[in-house]
Amino acid sequence: RSSDLNIDVIAIVNDTVGTLMSCGYLDHGCEIGLIVGTGSNACYMEEMQNVESIEGDEGRMCVNMEWGAFGDDGALADIQTEFDRQVDRESLNPGKQSFEKMISGMYMGEIVRLILLRLTEEGLLFQGRATPALQTKGKFEAKHVSAIEEDTCDVATLKMILSKFDLQPSDQDCHSVRLICSTVSTRSARLCAAGLAAIVSRIQKNRDLEELHTTVGVDRKS
Repeated sequence: RSSDLNIDVIAIVNDTVGTLMSCGYLDHGCEIGLIVGTGSNACYMEEMQNVESIEGDEGRMCVNMEWGAFGDDGALADIQTEFDRQVDRESLNPGKQSFEKMISGMYMGEIVRLILLRLTEEGLLFQGRATPALQTKGKFEAKHVSAIEEDTCDVATLKMILSKFDLQPSDQDCHSVRLICSTVSTRSARLCAAGLAAIVSRIQKNRDLEELHTTVGVDRKS
């Protein structure tokens, strides 16, 4: 927009594709790109013979999967929890980006908050006292989940984090909160791993290989 810059726009690249390209510049074995931060997406190198929208069978093409939308057809219904469904209902785009809502940083904190709120309302956490902060949508963020999971986060530090939500946790509450955060983030990691395994399996099958050695370029910044 600045008039004193002489710039020609050669191409606009999707961030996931850009991740693959930047990693591939240094490691020519990189054939998969992954974004896992505020949102999530993946791309990979597909055989041209399988790309129906483009003429020609030679070579390979980078396919932007937009894998955050996986499950919008109901394929993930069996593993979605009541908390996943609530996050989806209350989101700006209900019924869309189902996979992303289960794994990305934008929604991870909200999933944890809903679990904490449910356990508090059932009298299993925080003496059954749900504070207005804990009841506020979006108040508990992924940064809080990460901070709680840090190896350096002892009980005193965890209590300080939870005090930001006007909570007065017991030591047992702190252990429970850490377990909940760990469970939600571990599920996210495993779902990402499952998605990557599916991509690797496809590439391997496409090339009729017994083994596939490849590199995954990852951008995890939020």
